[in-house]
Amino acid sequence: MKKSNGSALHCNRHCFASCRNGFLLLPILLTAIFFSSCQKQGSAEERALQSSNSNASESEFLNFYSNLSGTTLWELQQARAATARYRNIENASNDGYADINVVVPEMGFHYLKAANVDATFDFRKPEILVYNREEDGSATLVAVEYAVPLSLSQNAPEGFTGNLDVWDRNTGFGLWLLHAWVWKYNPNGVFNPTNPLAHSH
Repeated sequence: MKKSNGSALHCNRHCFASCRNGFLLLPILLTAIFFSSCQKQGSAEERALQSSNSNASESEFLNFYSNLSGTTLWELQQARAATARYRNIENASNDGYADINVVVPEMGFHYLKAANVDATFDFRKPEILVYNREEDGSATLVAVEYAVPLSLSQNAPEGFTGNLDVWDRNTGFGLWLLHAWVWKYNPNGVFNPTNPLAHSH
């Protein structure tokens, strides 16, 4: 009986020492888990930048524009799906999009399909495709652009659902113009005309 009690006491001391060490390690472990979680999560902008350079799905990519309504996001997803084949610039050329020699900093190279230019806004049929030129000479689709002649519409077209789209009354081109950055994340907003992440090498 004495041996048994002694062994239990020894076990209790041993367990207490282990528990005490465990309590001392607990804050360290919690801190490590917290920082590990933060590093994995990263900021929304960092994750969006990574997604803009990968083949993220429409919902994954466009959800970084969290200020938009579900309907607007759906319309942007449709615009993205309708232009997916134009990520290959040869497909765009074959479908009537032509280089109009308009290269704008923080935008890129513009390809216009004249047959689409009319008074009707259709988010599935952008009049203009915007490409960035990479250092190796390849083209990357970054945005779609909508164009409605000023002569056919005195007021800014209805455009996407909501009031966040930004139509530019461009008297130089005689067009209402609207960008939608559906292929490259724009930290200034999906409808902002320029994108600090866009380039034209």
